Amino acid sequence: MSRAILQVMIRGHVQGVGYRAWVESQAVTCGLEGWVRNRRDGSVEALFAGTPMHVADMVALCRHGPPSSRVDSVTSETASVDGLDLRRAGETFSVLPTV
Repeated sequence: MSRAILQVMIRGHVQGVGYRAWVESQAVTCGLEGWVRNRRDGSVEALFAGTPMHVADMVALCRHGPPSSRVDSVTSETASVDGLDLRRAGETFSVLPTV
C-alpha cells in the first residue's frame, strides 16, 4: 500500500478557536498518523501520514476548518518519515506545543 506524508501550513483565524483539537479529531477519524501545533506567527502547522487519498482528504478538510475558524490559505509540501519523530511516544497523532 502506498503512503503519503505531507507537511501543511494553515493561515488565517485558526488559533484560539479549537483548530488544533479539530485537526486531531479529523486526522484520527481518517486513520492518519502525524501531529499538529500552533506557531507563534498565528498559523497552524501539521504533518499527516497515511494513504494518499486520506491525506488529500485531510488537506481538503483543513481548507474549511471548524465553524469558528477562518482559513485564508493552506499550503503543503512533501515531507519525510523523519517528521513523524516529533510525535509523543506511544501516540499515533499528537497535539504539540507552540513553536
